[in-house]
Amino acid sequence: MDSISQAALGAAVAGLVAGKRCSPKVLLAGAALGTLPDLDVLLDYGDPISNMVKHRGFSHSLFVLVPFSALLAVIWHRLFAKNWPLWQLIALITAALTTHPLLDSFTSYGTQLFWPMDVPPVAFSSIFIIDPLYTIPLLIPVLAAFIWRSRAAWLCGVGLALSSAYLLWSLVALGMVEERVEANIAGTHLEGQPVFITPTPVNTVLWRVVVLDGDQYWEGLTSLLDNDTEINWLPVDRGQWPFPSKPSLLTDLEDFTAGFVSYQRDGNALAVTDLRLGMAMYHPFSFVMAEKNADGIWQSVSPEQLDPGPVLPRQIPALWMRLLGLQSIDAMLCNENDCYRD
Repeated sequence: MDSISQAALGAAVAGLVAGKRCSPKVLLAGAALGTLPDLDVLLDYGDPISNMVKHRGFSHSLFVLVPFSALLAVIWHRLFAKNWPLWQLIALITAALTTHPLLDSFTSYGTQLFWPMDVPPVAFSSIFIIDPLYTIPLLIPVLAAFIWRSRAAWLCGVGLALSSAYLLWSLVALGMVEERVEANIAGTHLEGQPVFITPTPVNTVLWRVVVLDGDQYWEGLTSLLDNDTEINWLPVDRGQWPFPSKPSLLTDLEDFTAGFVSYQRDGNALAVTDLRLGMAMYHPFSFVMAEKNADGIWQSVSPEQLDPGPVLPRQIPALWMRLLGLQSIDAMLCNENDCYRD
């Protein structure tokens, strides 16, 4: 999730655990702890793909954060908070740090909660990385806690209850969409194929669905406000890697995305794109990984991340109208009369 949401979550859980000891200093400390795991973005692993797949890695692992929390609590207790019960400090710091990756795991990116175990990153994909309906009900009570200090812990609890209820709703909405997708592909050649479902930006009403199908994939949008539950699928060329073997970085990317990648040729370059993140041909994680040499032969190159370009302003009303149930708008945010792409 975004830094504001993580800071608000860290402050809220710290304030709730602190109880009568809750103060502006506690809230600020909780906010700082809540954003601490994301400092791994400062680490450079040498190439953009490694930076992507290793983000939300060790710094988001429960196996790292839990013992680190206990160690930090002991140090803080001895140096700055001798009047606090040690158990309460441990609980406060552990809660503020571990709720960060737990919240991240609800997004589509992938969070390595169990690093260094060789298990896939956790990604429930039930909430977009920025969602005001999660953040605002959490942030307002936290800000109010700075003013009404006598009820600070209670206000933090209210914020956590509201935001957690929204997270629960996102899982319910995801389950509804999963049932709809299963009904749409049942009895077709897509039945049993890998499916990826994720909410579209800043809402949990309109959902994007991607189904892999060999050298192509099918993409569709479905809204909980649709009158017709039938999904309008759009076939898209997925492409192929031009070599019989794949470099280790490509294997890492495919493992991280559970295979939801495409291989698009643009002139003499071949870009590998993470299909999970973005929509309507706007994908922020796309990497040039092969190029044709002067003899027209493909060769691997050091990965270079491509600039996805700006979101077209005309796509925003299309997204909104599709959310409201205008099913003539397809997954590329085009409809029968107008196309919201250049």
